[in-house]
Amino acid sequence: MTSPLPCLTPDWPGLPANVGALATVRAGGVSQGPYGDGQGGGGLNLGTHVGDEPAHVAANRARLAAMLPSAPAWLSQVHGVAVADAASLDGCVPDADASIATQAGAVCVVMTADCLPVLFCSTDGLVVGAAHAGWRGLASGVLQRTVASMRAQGAGEILAWLGPAIGPQQFEVGQDVLQAFRDGARDDAERLVLSNAFTAIAGKPGKYLADIYALARTMLLRDGVAQVAGGDYCTVSDAAQFYSYRRDGVTGRQASLIWRK
Repeated sequence: MTSPLPCLTPDWPGLPANVGALATVRAGGVSQGPYGDGQGGGGLNLGTHVGDEPAHVAANRARLAAMLPSAPAWLSQVHGVAVADAASLDGCVPDADASIATQAGAVCVVMTADCLPVLFCSTDGLVVGAAHAGWRGLASGVLQRTVASMRAQGAGEILAWLGPAIGPQQFEVGQDVLQAFRDGARDDAERLVLSNAFTAIAGKPGKYLADIYALARTMLLRDGVAQVAGGDYCTVSDAAQFYSYRRDGVTGRQASLIWRK
């Protein structure tokens, strides 16, 4: 493996030594225009579905693969709750929004440009996973499905890291989003906690600022995942580092990845 790309190394207390994890940024590739690095240079867009030149995306993915133990197990993300086995895909790209792996060298990956990427590992480092969680996926239970799939493979205590996503000062949503989380709450206490992740916007009836990081922490806690790191970035506000669909419309995708060494 080589390290030719700028990337984020998760600040993740307790991450086992036998687990590797990283998140890409928009710099370091060959994509141009809205898929560039925002500074006039090449961007590391990894999304094949956003209108970028296919040859550029392929080159970017090759650069990323060169610093990993194997090619990432790419998914076709559909804002659902399906969980794939990263080691069994063999080049297939299933409709799924999460993957797990128990086999050393299999790389779980999710792409985002405002939605929340969540990386998981068991405390012994034998089971890892990654999930793509926009608000629909969060409300529908994609994190719970990922945790359940990991536990079915023997994971005991699970750690999580919240990667770069839209920050709480930028994520404007409507009443429907607030109601979706309220309706899915397991009890009154959880309903209150979830509701507190939404702040009404003055002068905009029915509009709220949502804290996707707080929502994710609450959803994880309901399944016993209490050791949660990350949640420190805002893809919308940090144009120098991140692609953002909400900010730019036409844009690229960054990736968050995890694997057993």
